[in-house]
Amino acid sequence: MIYPCLWFNQNAGEAARHYTELFPNGRIIHDSGLAVTFTIGGTRFMALNGGPKFTMNPAVSFFVYCGGEKEIDRLYEALCDGGKVIMPLQHYEWSSKYAWVEDRFGVSWQLDIDPINNAQTIVPTLLFCNEKSGLVKEAAENYLRIFPDPHFLFGMEAPQSGGLPSGSLLFAQFKLGGFLMNAMSSPEPQHYDFSTANSFVIECDTQEEIDHYWNELGAGGRYDMCGWLADRYGVAWQIVPRILPQLLSDPSRRERVINVFLQMQKFDLEKLMNA
Repeated sequence: MIYPCLWFNQNAGEAARHYTELFPNGRIIHDSGLAVTFTIGGTRFMALNGGPKFTMNPAVSFFVYCGGEKEIDRLYEALCDGGKVIMPLQHYEWSSKYAWVEDRFGVSWQLDIDPINNAQTIVPTLLFCNEKSGLVKEAAENYLRIFPDPHFLFGMEAPQSGGLPSGSLLFAQFKLGGFLMNAMSSPEPQHYDFSTANSFVIECDTQEEIDHYWNELGAGGRYDMCGWLADRYGVAWQIVPRILPQLLSDPSRRERVINVFLQMQKFDLEKLMNA
């Protein structure tokens, strides 16, 4: 139901092929030219050829539970090639071996030597920065309220000396409809924030589902066109009908469907079906 979307400047196909060759269980699902869907490490992704308007940054990264020294060394070397190191591969207080890397496509990866007891070994991670740095607990509770089958798995409180409000969480992990996500606080000032270049797609089967996520996630945020919105924290979401790719793949309907949805903010499933 939920999967991350990465915004590229006309090199989405190249990036998707690179990732499916690099990570375990990689597979291209569909390539329309505009967008490529693929899976790696038990996580589905969309790579979008969106152009130069938006660029990715470390406010959204992907935490990779490598499960061993050989794997973390391999991924670190490959992701550093043409990229840059945010935190070098070494021992840290929270991990015997960890690194944070931005690859040559601008995607941020956090590598941890530890395994995870889940088929999803790559977990999207939200970094709450600057004035939002104390909002991890609030945001997690808000998402858990909105999505089905919610589970708060664990949280790590921020130290008193860290400058965050008392009771703030430094790290949280939770499940939304079976999908794992992490959230972190940045005690240090950052020059970036959540961006449209990193969004999360929610595929919906009914108008009721579309209405629910559109209204709940968009409350206090910003509504854009074609199913896009930014929630109250600035995290970007796409609320889309699951049937949309099928409608667009029909040559006899494609142009009419596109003309209809380009005029929409929230998707109207009945209008799309009748186009």
